[in-house]
Amino acid sequence: MYLPEHFAETRVALLHQLIEQNPLGILITNSDNSLDANHIPFELNAADGEFGVLHCHIARKNPLWQALSNGQEVLVVFRADDAYISPQWLPSKHETHKQVPSWNYRVVHAVGRVTLHDDLRYVRGLVARLTRKHEAFQAEPWKMADGPKDYIDTMLTAIVGIEIEITQLVGKFKLSQNKEIRDIDGAGSALKARGEHPIGDAMLAVAADKKKSA
Repeated sequence: MYLPEHFAETRVALLHQLIEQNPLGILITNSDNSLDANHIPFELNAADGEFGVLHCHIARKNPLWQALSNGQEVLVVFRADDAYISPQWLPSKHETHKQVPSWNYRVVHAVGRVTLHDDLRYVRGLVARLTRKHEAFQAEPWKMADGPKDYIDTMLTAIVGIEIEITQLVGKFKLSQNKEIRDIDGAGSALKARGEHPIGDAMLAVAADKKKSA
């Protein structure tokens, strides 16, 4: 990933936060000289190891798990909000006309080593944890015990677990850090006015930090 210094985010806590808030990752693998990409929801155990450990499951019918081997290196990409940036939102454009369109975004690349878990206990625990987390907003959260035991057991045997020990985390938060404070403010405020609050707020936070250090 091309990563200019001003867009690099190295704070592990912020990279973990992005993963936890945007758990649908793209698992990119290279097996038998063939690239593959699978879109999978992940669980992050941030306290495990130097950079954390990712856990997920895939369908047993997915040939990916048979193509992978324990210890193989993979890449998982997590992406948060993104937005088009119009030059019209930048005050400096109206003075100099020296601005062009851009696109802002926040992504994390997690490189790690695979451990396969063709193990009912592992996948049962993982599904239970994922369910508790993502059902928490429901007035009556669904839980595995809501289904007949034989049905749930059958569904669990149809999946295989994957654990990824993260060995490298690379964050790129492209939030117009290379622009003037007034331009970052202008674009961030315009995005919020359009309802794109997460990335707008992130840009306004960048502007506020630049003001403090100015």
